[in-house]
Amino acid sequence: MFTTQLTGLFNRIQANEEYTIEDSARLLAQAAIGEGHIYIKGYNEMEAIMLEALEGKEPLSNARKLDDFTILTEADRVLIVSRYATDSEALELATELNQRGIPFVAVSGVTKEDGENLVDFADFHIDTKVIKGLLPNEIGERVGFPSSMAALYIYFAIKFTLEEIVEEVE
Repeated sequence: MFTTQLTGLFNRIQANEEYTIEDSARLLAQAAIGEGHIYIKGYNEMEAIMLEALEGKEPLSNARKLDDFTILTEADRVLIVSRYATDSEALELATELNQRGIPFVAVSGVTKEDGENLVDFADFHIDTKVIKGLLPNEIGERVGFPSSMAALYIYFAIKFTLEEIVEEVE
C-alpha cells in the first residue's frame, strides 16, 4: 500500500511540477555554467538532499554545503530544502537571500497555513506534496511521511535536467 501511495506521489510531482523543475534547473545551471557555485541547505531530514549532492555516488558538480550565507556572490545560486514551506529557519535564509539579491530554488511541502512561506520568496518553488502521512493507521492517524524521499526525487529530476543544460552549453 505504501509503494502504491509513493508511486502516486511521484507521479503527482512529475505531472504538476515538471515545468518548475525545468526552470529551477536552468536557474541553478547559471552558477554551474558561470563562475558561481550551487549552495545547498537542507533542514532536518532534508539534509539528505545536501548529502546526496555532495557525498553521493554521482555528486552534483559545482555544489557546496551552505554554512555561511555571507560568502555568497551574485554568481551563486542556492537550493533550500525543508519539510514545510513555513519552516522558520528556511524563511530566515530566504529573506536574507532576497535582501542580498541571490537567486534560489526552494523545495518543500506547501501547507494551507497563513503567513509567509517559501513560495513568496523563492525564484522557483517545487512542492513535495507531502504535508501529512500517506497511510491511515488503526486509530485514524496518518503515518508514513516520506518528505525526504519526495525531495530526493525532485533533486534527481533537477540534477538530470541541469546536467543536460550544462552539456548543451559545453
